[in-house]
Amino acid sequence: MAEMQHVHSAHQPNEMQNALMESMSAMHRDMEKGMQYQDADVAFAASMLPHHEGAVKMAEIELKYGKDPELRQLAENIIKAQQSEIQFMQQWLETHQTKQ
Repeated sequence: MAEMQHVHSAHQPNEMQNALMESMSAMHRDMEKGMQYQDADVAFAASMLPHHEGAVKMAEIELKYGKDPELRQLAENIIKAQQSEIQFMQQWLETHQTKQ
């Protein structure tokens, strides 16, 4: 419970918290842009792409600031797994987004 109180205290966010908030805000903003498309497939890919990019950014923040070896390994795994999906969605959108 003490940890939860710490999160909700009135202190100024530190560098790590600012990085996480910035990455989350950008991810949500860019995910919402994907909803502009009428085609469900394009909207899905255009929204999921920033979601995956956001996961990579959060994992990079974990690697920069985190200390727990298991979470650092998870962050590395997330980066590796998301990169191929990011590449697939980018390529898919290049060929399908122009057909709108």
